[in-house]
Amino acid sequence: MDAYKFTIPEIIFGRGSLKYAGICAQQLGASKLFVVSDPGVEKAGWVDKLFEILRREKLDFVYYNDVVPNPRDYQVHNGAKYYEEKEADVILALGGGSTMDAAKGIALVVSNKGNIKDYEGANHVKHPLPPMVFIPSTIGSESNISQFTVITDVDRRIKMTIISRTLVPNISISDPTLLVTLNRDLLIAPVFDSLAHAVESFVSPLANPFTELQSMRGLDLLIRHFRLALEAFHLDDLEQLAIAGTCSGMAFTNASVGLGHALAHALGGMYDVVHGISHAMLLPDVMRYNLTSCMNKMATIGRIITGKTFSTEEATAQAGIEALEELRAEIGIPSRLREILPDNTMLPTVSQNAAKDICLRTNPRPADWKDILNIYYGAW
Repeated sequence: MDAYKFTIPEIIFGRGSLKYAGICAQQLGASKLFVVSDPGVEKAGWVDKLFEILRREKLDFVYYNDVVPNPRDYQVHNGAKYYEEKEADVILALGGGSTMDAAKGIALVVSNKGNIKDYEGANHVKHPLPPMVFIPSTIGSESNISQFTVITDVDRRIKMTIISRTLVPNISISDPTLLVTLNRDLLIAPVFDSLAHAVESFVSPLANPFTELQSMRGLDLLIRHFRLALEAFHLDDLEQLAIAGTCSGMAFTNASVGLGHALAHALGGMYDVVHGISHAMLLPDVMRYNLTSCMNKMATIGRIITGKTFSTEEATAQAGIEALEELRAEIGIPSRLREILPDNTMLPTVSQNAAKDICLRTNPRPADWKDILNIYYGAW
């Protein structure tokens, strides 16, 4: 039997668990917190709520909110400079994937110095990061659990994937009540990101019995509660989506992801496409591409998505893929890249960028840039 490693942070999950933010920071020795969030979370009222909690615990803190979707490298460097100027210690991030990824980038540059691009790839981080407490305001990225961070290199127009055990936060606080301030659009993209995490981690060559359980559980909960959550935004369904995201996050941070993330990262770097929307458009095509290399697992995915077993494994797998396409159409997400991109002239360059993405190493079927270009053109 092989040996497996399963890495996750300390996880606090439950309605109202935001109230533990200050206590957790104190446990990590905070004397001056460096709080990272963004204007969208501010508008929802959660930043002020967090500040109330921190003041109640008599914690000193400084605040940084120069974060946008697909966070930029210069924002990371500006944040690191501000952190050092204010002599902060523990980093507390409140927000979605972009906020948490930016916070990780700041922690990385503060502790290891240099330029964030120096650490692109896997296992290039040499020194421990400052203690980190992460509080997601949505689901999808699960950066509050993972050993990944993704930062946009503005000059090269690519999204850099950085992987290191040191990027796993010390504590993750997941409070499902934060999801009630999301709207329909802000929920759809993260759910498709979580779907991609569940599917890609399940078929990854690094998958093991522990990650597979989390992948399947996450996928099952996402499929069963996504429509219900969109219809009524009832907290019970949102909570199940938060659990699903946590499950798929635990899976992919240990088993990694694959071709779909390489494609989405490259599109996001070149065109600033919302990450989850890239997955909504491309995940079915990626699943078809991988089908012959992992038929049994794709059939398992098909059974979870459709709740049915068909005459053959291939038929079951294909039914799952088609059900995802039907879900996408039902929700109203664009199905063709031409609907969101200005033209396709840069797709060869985007394909070459995707072929260099480290996530491609854990795809069950090899793909070169021409294979990737064919997928893009097929989705055009």
